[in-house]
Amino acid sequence: MSLIGNLAKMPASLDSEGKVEYQLPVGEELLSLNPLIGKQISICFDGKINCIACGRTTRKSYSQGYCFPCSQRLAACDICIVRPEKCHYDAGTCREPDWGESHCMADHIVYLSNTSGLKVGITREVQLPTRWIDQGATQALPIMRVSTRYQSGLFEILFKNHVADRTDWRKMLKGEADALDLPELREKLFNECTVEIEQLRAEMGDGNTVLFPDDKPIQLSYPVAEYPQKVISLNMDKTPVISGILKGIKAQYLIFDNGVINIRKYAGYHVEVSY
Repeated sequence: MSLIGNLAKMPASLDSEGKVEYQLPVGEELLSLNPLIGKQISICFDGKINCIACGRTTRKSYSQGYCFPCSQRLAACDICIVRPEKCHYDAGTCREPDWGESHCMADHIVYLSNTSGLKVGITREVQLPTRWIDQGATQALPIMRVSTRYQSGLFEILFKNHVADRTDWRKMLKGEADALDLPELREKLFNECTVEIEQLRAEMGDGNTVLFPDDKPIQLSYPVAEYPQKVISLNMDKTPVISGILKGIKAQYLIFDNGVINIRKYAGYHVEVSY
């Protein structure tokens, strides 16, 4: 069987037992991936790339799926998406004020997670647990809610002086990180940053920050039959046909017996998926 269409970021859900279920978007179709673990899959790229925003054909993909004009025009591609402390909404220079209002002027969660080890991160509250799944976290713990993305960025800067804010994706794909006592690490972080936390909360005003000192960690389990001993990245631009036995899925990666591929990187690529 096969499907033909443009790839997109894989939607995923978490069931009541903490198991992650994945689907692969191919055009208008969604292919359930969990049942395909252990089976042969082929992804054939025909050389055509369409912008995931405007649909135009582009020779190169920017910011994980956009054409160059959209990458320069859309707020979703602005520097403040990866550096929220650089938000310029209040300066009146947001690329798309309506988008900024709905995406950035909304409650955000600051969290600790265990991906390739302990990390601190931020995301819109409505993006949980999707954000944790996209990062390949096996444990996650919300530690704070704030009122805007900008505010969450300020706390992330504070906390990353004590906790890493990046994932070693190769290590993450080699297996599950050793379990961590996230509540204990949250308490330690709060204690180390008490003065700075209260200073930021005072600057932001009453009600704009809420600490979560008692929340319990979330456990996540990924559909992986076998992790690779050595992580080999498959590049669809250099190798248009990616084929192999699907060994698992974690974060936005398909893990084959001959390498791994980051599906999100190839959003907008027109392919035929055979399975």
